[in-house]
Amino acid sequence: MTEAAPEARYRRLPPAWRALLIALAAAAIFLALNQLLNLGFFSGRVLLDSAYLYWLCALLAGCVFVLIPAGPRARRDRVPWYDALAFAATFAVFAYFALHAQRIVEQGWEFKAPREAVWVAYVGWVVVLEATRRAGGNVVAAVVALVSLYPVYAGHLPGPIAGLPRALPETAAFHFASTESVLGIPTRAFGELVIGFVTFGAVLQYTGAAHFFNNLAFALFGSVRGGPAKVAIFASGLMGSVSGSVVSNVLTTGVVTIPAMKRIGFAPAYAGGVEACASTGGVLMPPVMGATAFVMASFLGVPYAQVAIAAAVPSLLYYFGLFVQIDGYAAKNGLKGLPRGELPPLGRTFAEGWHYLIVFAFLVWMLLVLQRESLAPFYSIALLLVVNQFSRRHRLDWKKLGALLEGVCGALAELSALLAGVGLIIGALSVTGLAGTLANDLVYLAGNNVYVLLVMGAITSFIFGMGMTITACYIFLAIVLAPPLVAAGFDPVAVHLFMLYWGMVSFITPPVALAAFVAAGLARAAPLEVGLQSVRLGSTMYFVPFFFVLNPAVILRGAGGEIAVVVATAALGIALIAAALEGWLIGIGDLRRGAANAIARALLFLAGMAMALPGGGRLALSHFELALAGAALAGASALIAWAARKRSLRE
Repeated sequence: MTEAAPEARYRRLPPAWRALLIALAAAAIFLALNQLLNLGFFSGRVLLDSAYLYWLCALLAGCVFVLIPAGPRARRDRVPWYDALAFAATFAVFAYFALHAQRIVEQGWEFKAPREAVWVAYVGWVVVLEATRRAGGNVVAAVVALVSLYPVYAGHLPGPIAGLPRALPETAAFHFASTESVLGIPTRAFGELVIGFVTFGAVLQYTGAAHFFNNLAFALFGSVRGGPAKVAIFASGLMGSVSGSVVSNVLTTGVVTIPAMKRIGFAPAYAGGVEACASTGGVLMPPVMGATAFVMASFLGVPYAQVAIAAAVPSLLYYFGLFVQIDGYAAKNGLKGLPRGELPPLGRTFAEGWHYLIVFAFLVWMLLVLQRESLAPFYSIALLLVVNQFSRRHRLDWKKLGALLEGVCGALAELSALLAGVGLIIGALSVTGLAGTLANDLVYLAGNNVYVLLVMGAITSFIFGMGMTITACYIFLAIVLAPPLVAAGFDPVAVHLFMLYWGMVSFITPPVALAAFVAAGLARAAPLEVGLQSVRLGSTMYFVPFFFVLNPAVILRGAGGEIAVVVATAALGIALIAAALEGWLIGIGDLRRGAANAIARALLFLAGMAMALPGGGRLALSHFELALAGAALAGASALIAWAARKRSLRE
């Protein structure tokens, strides 16, 4: 999903258009069910995979013209004629290719298409670029437009970025008739995996999951030290896992957690930073991560369950570091939790929302045990809808069902348009052969030094993450940067997760820091101040990707004994890093004042890094040597801090 508040971006549609979007969403879900479950409703005809994807795009991609105005000054209370025309043109283009799917395969249209198909492809190229702009923003659209035209001018560029040139008609035909461009990996992932999980997330939200997650978090953690901030971690982690959108996560949980944090004494900027970091991490949290994770599974050619399992420990380490910092802040400022009488009773909370936990357990069982990732969300939706009807508060009537389908249509339309557009990048690099040569050139530029290549990857991911949605950023980097890193010997799953994490960093890092700036509005604090707090609170996100790419044991890939040691030392190291950043060490207390405490915090940070760095792998030092160095530095830090505290008490 694109990262902006839906209520600020979408039109207020008249009833006729709303009814059309509901019908299109229902048709798209039915089409997906027919294809994935092999229901055989189109008897007498075999629906090719390419035809299925064309029809999905026909039903969904053009909806962005109905939902999202062309610009900030465009009308928001009706659909203008040009958007209705663009919607119809998008449907017509993809329907044309869907109806000719068999001929496309038999006659090789990607290499030599009929003249009429080329003209339809030209129209499709234009509307897909505009749909990409509506869904992903101007930067994404500009990059997609420039790269999609690359085959036309590839022969006129200097050696390292030159490619095999193609004429404009051939390029247009390849983009729409091949299975490597508009119908490439992103759109295939959408049709096979993403559509089910996005629908599942929308159904969860429209059946009251956000309310349950917030209440459960308050019931469990609301009364402990710094309770509302710890509630933000738990609630945002759960909600972000199913929403797939950082900003909607901030807006959903932040409206409750940020005022509660401020009420017990958290500074407004700090409260905003906590929510921004907690919401950002939710998209990285299994079992249901953001849409990018499903695209990643398709790129890697592995089951989604493998990606979810690999992402589990890094996401938990991220939240653990955030938790330690929050606890330290609450301790040094004497912030207690909310009164127990104001919090929802745990028993009643479970009684009202037990069915969400049952559905989650069922989903995880289907993903990890049965390994039916394409069907798991649909079966989970069916279970949720049946069980939800026993809830008086959240059961669906016809009006709520219509609103649900309208919400599903919005989420699916934006993703289908964005993924079709980004697919143009893959097609352009594929047809010219640049993807392979560019990987070799990057290795050469890095001087065959894998660490330089990693840093280049991190910086590039961060820069691209500032201007693109995370899905577009990841796809571009998966094409350009992943191959040289994998060729350098890094684990493929670790490499792709590395790019996902560093692409997410931009959500909490100025100058963009979109999650922080949205949270700042809720906290009524200066956006830049919230952004700087987010950088410090979310610091684990900057370190963890290097940990797991240097030693895949952090992502549970390796021998059991090594995994246990690496994960344990990583957790201890992150606790020390968080303590150093927050200036509070359990057993010692406040480390904020005086030169001695400054030295103690510096040593504590170094101790944490030594502990958290995974020994073995590509590092010359062993686990034992790094842990011993970390223990020595931590001991020295504690001794200096203890002496400084004794001295201050005597004075």
